[in-house]
Amino acid sequence: MFPLRDNNPTSRIPVITYALIATNAVAWGFLQGFGTSPALFYSICHYGLIPGELLDTAPAGAVIQLSESMICTIDRTANWSSVVSSMFMHGSWFHIISNMWFMFIFGDNVEDRLGRMPFVGFYLVCGLAAAAAQVALNPSSIVPMVGASGAIGGVMGAYAILYPHAKVEMLVILGFFITRIIVPAALMLGYWFLLQLLSASAALGGKAGGVAFGAHVGGFLMGIVLGYLVRVNQR
Repeated sequence: MFPLRDNNPTSRIPVITYALIATNAVAWGFLQGFGTSPALFYSICHYGLIPGELLDTAPAGAVIQLSESMICTIDRTANWSSVVSSMFMHGSWFHIISNMWFMFIFGDNVEDRLGRMPFVGFYLVCGLAAAAAQVALNPSSIVPMVGASGAIGGVMGAYAILYPHAKVEMLVILGFFITRIIVPAALMLGYWFLLQLLSASAALGGKAGGVAFGAHVGGFLMGIVLGYLVRVNQR
């Protein structure tokens, strides 16, 4: 299932949401070469979050093969800036487009509810929570983590709390059968979270790779907590 749009209008232009989308796009172009080698692999290695390197739990000199001709070598220097920089890196065109689409659909309403500058802090806190969750899931992993999906997961968690009854139009693809349905936001986002939680549970204790499901879970839960606090405070 893929969200097409929601029916939740905003009262003002979501400047910060658009700015964050633009920042990710600029990073994709200027730092990652629009997904071309060697810029893509260099950015993943140097700006991605590597739990084993961050916590010094991976052996120095450990190597991860990023492509047939590109490797990433672990050293003893903890790159703490990667906790933030990794939020603006992506691994493919599909990765960044899907992330930015979810941000476009759900970010504007959360920003509208929180206010512009508080939304910046909210986004970063959710991103940090997502990184912490992924590191906790596999602290010795040498697989670089990149992507805005943890922070955007926080946006989705807050949306589910603040606008549970908003209608979301979904594109449903079941083999050759394609249709559109309209469901409450809480149902769609709850279903998404359940899939992330099950996938993160399956990866627990294993070698992390591919999708950072732990980051999705951590970001979404932080978004729920902050969204609930905002709702109670505004009441």
